[in-house]
Amino acid sequence: MDEFYSLEKLEIYQIANKIGDDVWKIVSDWNYFEKDTIGKQFTRSTDSISANIAEGYGRYSFKENIQFCYYSRGSLLESKNWLIKANERDLVNKEKGDQLNEDLKNLLKRLNGYISYLKKQIVKK
Repeated sequence: MDEFYSLEKLEIYQIANKIGDDVWKIVSDWNYFEKDTIGKQFTRSTDSISANIAEGYGRYSFKENIQFCYYSRGSLLESKNWLIKANERDLVNKEKGDQLNEDLKNLLKRLNGYISYLKKQIVKK
């Protein structure tokens, strides 16, 4: 049973979850139009990052895990797009926007490292 819960110990999963929570808090303060246009998509894309990490982790196959990490990376870059739009439209204050951008950059590096690690596990087999 402990193995099942080890997903929560995975650092990229923790970082992705935090980013999703941070975006949720930011978007929650927006008005209806902003939430309905950019907010929903921004929130979904950031939540999708951790969801795909979790789904890949649960596959117990390195190749499938890698594929879901690619989906996660796509969601991360989509989130970057929504952050750019939110910044351009003055929906996020500069400090929060800069921090979120740094968090996304950090996660991208770590996610790419995790993908490399998984690829090496396939070669070892």
